[in-house]
Amino acid sequence: MQSRVTKIALFVGVFLVGFVVGSFLLADVQPRSYLAIQNCNDCWTVRDITGLVTAAGIKNAHGFIPDVVMETDKTVVIKHPFPQLPVHLVILPKKDIKDIADITPEDEEYIVDAMNVAGALVREYKLEDYRLITNGPGYQSVRYLHFHLISK
Repeated sequence: MQSRVTKIALFVGVFLVGFVVGSFLLADVQPRSYLAIQNCNDCWTVRDITGLVTAAGIKNAHGFIPDVVMETDKTVVIKHPFPQLPVHLVILPKKDIKDIADITPEDEEYIVDAMNVAGALVREYKLEDYRLITNGPGYQSVRYLHFHLISK
């Protein structure tokens, strides 16, 4: 009986710790389709999961983000892990916005900062032939608003 009570107490303790840690990591993160089960059309997609991980990582693990090129209090820029051109940077607002259609007036300061950062990068890299791209939900591989700055 003692062993069973100990196992139940351990399970409850681990569950509560996981719940608290998960709540901290996912605070201020927009729900993805697999979290909004009642509206589930494409539940548990890889892009939703990677968007959720990206949102939690940018909010809580800024010191562990790889290949950071530039960072402000509202934006982080990384080198693309699979670049398509010699310059391929990813500009990520530090606010969880799923895509451009979800931008609200409260997001303005993050979007303006991301555009200012893009301009600073264009000047720093002395780019002339460049593109700044964002994808809609159907083209996103990560469901998190981000911009690609690419150039030859």
